[in-house]
Amino acid sequence: MDKSKILITGGTGMVGHALQKIIPDATYISSKDYDLTNEQHVKTLMQESSWDVVIHLAAKVGGIIDNMTKQSDYFEENVLMNTNLVKWARQTNVKQFIGVLSTCIYPDIVDSYPMNESVLHLGPPTPTNFSYGYAKRCLAVQIDACNAQYGTKFQYLTPCNMYGPNDKIGSRSHFVSALLNKIKQAEKDGADHIKLFGTGKPLRQFMHSDDFAKIIKLCIDNNVYESFNVATPENLSINDIATLALEVTNNRHMKIEYDHTKPDGQYRKDVCIDKMYSLFSKIELKSLKQGLKETYDQIS
Repeated sequence: MDKSKILITGGTGMVGHALQKIIPDATYISSKDYDLTNEQHVKTLMQESSWDVVIHLAAKVGGIIDNMTKQSDYFEENVLMNTNLVKWARQTNVKQFIGVLSTCIYPDIVDSYPMNESVLHLGPPTPTNFSYGYAKRCLAVQIDACNAQYGTKFQYLTPCNMYGPNDKIGSRSHFVSALLNKIKQAEKDGADHIKLFGTGKPLRQFMHSDDFAKIIKLCIDNNVYESFNVATPENLSINDIATLALEVTNNRHMKIEYDHTKPDGQYRKDVCIDKMYSLFSKIELKSLKQGLKETYDQIS
């Protein structure tokens, strides 16, 4: 396949940077190039070249507090971007569309874990990510509907929580990035503790952005069009992850203080990855310990 015919939205984000290392000839765009909430901009983007593959990474994402205080923004912007991209990918005959979702789309509570792909519509998303979760779930519905009505081969990948270099810093950063930056700042300040939200009890799967990029490329290279969960087998508590981060950064002396006035978020949302392994049985993923160390060493 001509890699110059691959379009990647959100190309300057964390996963976009990871893809640039393994698909260097693709076209990477960001919000500085096109406003994907504007249908005319998307129409122009999609009609200016005959794209074979579109990898849709672009999204408005953020931390738990940002999600709770800007619910309308998270819903509107994500729904508009997703709707415009899928519509014009279909109308311009894109062969493969890969929409990137999030495990936030899954129900807040289910009867058994880990959650497989079939439980998606068995309940509403968690309240702390409600509008973002529904916006992303809408993308899954749109892709399934497009395939059913038009016979397209569009798919969505549903990754667990992500981490890696090139993440946003601040209220829109992911948990691990925020955690590692807090440790780095505590080191600089000579502090003996870090402070985290909630209780430290919720469970999370985390995947390095390099591993997720690798799976996206495998889908393209092997003509895989199925939708599936993407995650690692590790499912650890927030406290265990923070403790491991202090260990690999040689900061075991630091204490972890929890702000119980802040929300925990969803208690657990681990997903089943049997389908992923059935498609790519030989995939090798970084352990969280390895990934945390690598990511920390890249923080300035």
